[in-house]
Amino acid sequence: MCLFVEMSNLWNELSFHSEAPMIFSSGLFMWLFVGFLCVYTLLLKRDRIRLVFVVAFSYYFYYKSGGWCFLLLALVTLSDFLIALRIGSTLHRNRRKLWVTLSIALDLALLGYFKYTNFLFASFSSLFGHEFSPFDIVLPVGISFFTFQSLSYTIDVYRGQIRPLRSLLDYAFYVSFFPQLVAGPIVKARDFIPQIRQKVFVSEEMLGRGLFLILAGLIKKTIISDYISVNFVDRVFDSPQLYTSIENLFAMYGYTVQIYCDFSGYSDMAIGIALLLGFKLGDNFRSPFKAVSVTDFWRRWHISLSTWLRDYVYISLGGNRKGKARRSINLFATMLLGGLWHGAAWNFVLWGAMHGTALCLHKWWAENKPFELPFGPKIRRLLAIAVTFHFVCLTFVFFRADSVTTALSMIGSAIDISSWTNITAVISAYWQVLMLTVLAFIGQLLPDRIDRMTAGIITQVPVAVKVVTVVVVIYAVICMQAAEIRPFIYFQF
Repeated sequence: MCLFVEMSNLWNELSFHSEAPMIFSSGLFMWLFVGFLCVYTLLLKRDRIRLVFVVAFSYYFYYKSGGWCFLLLALVTLSDFLIALRIGSTLHRNRRKLWVTLSIALDLALLGYFKYTNFLFASFSSLFGHEFSPFDIVLPVGISFFTFQSLSYTIDVYRGQIRPLRSLLDYAFYVSFFPQLVAGPIVKARDFIPQIRQKVFVSEEMLGRGLFLILAGLIKKTIISDYISVNFVDRVFDSPQLYTSIENLFAMYGYTVQIYCDFSGYSDMAIGIALLLGFKLGDNFRSPFKAVSVTDFWRRWHISLSTWLRDYVYISLGGNRKGKARRSINLFATMLLGGLWHGAAWNFVLWGAMHGTALCLHKWWAENKPFELPFGPKIRRLLAIAVTFHFVCLTFVFFRADSVTTALSMIGSAIDISSWTNITAVISAYWQVLMLTVLAFIGQLLPDRIDRMTAGIITQVPVAVKVVTVVVVIYAVICMQAAEIRPFIYFQF
C-alpha cells in the first residue's frame, strides 16, 4: 500500500500541472537536471542514443511546461523538416518559393490561431459595437520562439544559406533543445546545427562560464526579479490608482529592472546549461541599460529576436536598399510586428510603434545632426544613456499595463512632480525592494570584464568550492523564493 502511495505521488509530481509549470529555478528541474547530466555523461561516446535521450528529455521538459502542446512542437518539427527537404530537392525557383511560402503559412497559421484569434475577433467586435466572448484557447508556452526558430531554418534553406538536414532526429534536436526551447534565445540553424554531430567537449572555461551564468541567472530571476515583483511592482501595476505618484514612478523603474532580470536571467541559465552540455548559444543581452540610443538598445536587448526581425522581416521588406523613406517604413513595420510578436493586445502594438518611431527618428538624427549639445563627450554620453533608459522605462509601462488607458493614467501620475511629497515614507516602506532595484541596475552597468573575471574565478577554484558555491546560491534561492511558482515573463510569448 505504501509503495502504491509513493508511486502515485511520484507520478503526480512528474505530471503536468498548469498552475506549476516546470522552470529552471524550480527544485524539480534541479533534481531532474542532475540525473539528466549523469545519463548524458554516460552517453557521450554514443552519439545517436545521446541525441535521442536529449530529444526525449526536451519533449518531457516541454510537456512539464506546457502539457499536451508538445504535440504542436512535433507538428512544426515534422512539417518544416519535410518542406525543407522538398525545397532542397527542387531546382525550379517558383516551386521553391511555393514550398517556403507553405512553411511560412503553416507556422504563422498555427501561431495566429493560438495567439491572435481572440485578439482579432475582439478588435472587430469592438469596432462594430458587438459583445465578444473569448474562445477557450490555451496559448502554448513558447510557441512564438519555436515557430520562429523553425521558420528561420526553412527560409535559410530556401535562400541557399544551408543545406536541408537528412536526419529528422537532428532537426528535432535543433528545434526542441530544452535549454532555449520555451523562451529563447532564438537560435539560427546555421549556427547550431553544425554543433549537433560534433564530438562533445566541455572545456574548463566552458564549465566555469556555464556555472557562472546559471548562478547569475538564478540570482537575477529568484532573488531580484521575483522579489521586487511580488513585493512592489505587481501591486502597483494591478491598481495604480491606489498608489501615490512617487510609487507609480518607482514601479516604472522597478518593472524595467524586473523584466530585464527575469528575461536575461532565463537567457543566462539557458546559455549556461547549454555550455555544460557542450553547446554554444549566442548572447541574448549585452548590458542594455548602457545603451546610448534606441538603436543601440536593440543591439543589446533580446539580441536573438532583434537579429531575427532584421534578417527575416526588415531585409525581406527591402531594408535600406530603396531610399530613406522606404527604410523608415520598413523599420517601423518591423518594430510594429515585433510588438505584436510579444502579445496579442493593442498595448503591445503601441509599444512596438513607439520603438519603431524612435528608431526612425534616431536614424534621421544620426544622419542630419541638427545641433550638438554644448557638453563634452562624456557628459553627452551620460545624457544619452539617461534619455534612452527613461524612454525604455516609459514604453515598458505599455508593455506591462493591462490596457493603454491604465498605462497613460500611470504615466500621468508618475510625472506629476507636484505630488512627490512622500518620497521619504515610500523609501522607508519599500527600502528592500528599492535597494535590490538599484543594485541590479548598477550591477548591469559594471564593465564586462567584471563578468569575465568572476567566471574566470569560478573556473579556477577547486571542485569543492564550486559545489559549495552552487549549494549556497540554491539555498538563497529557496529562502527567497515566492510561495507560488512564478514562470518567466517571456513564457507567455
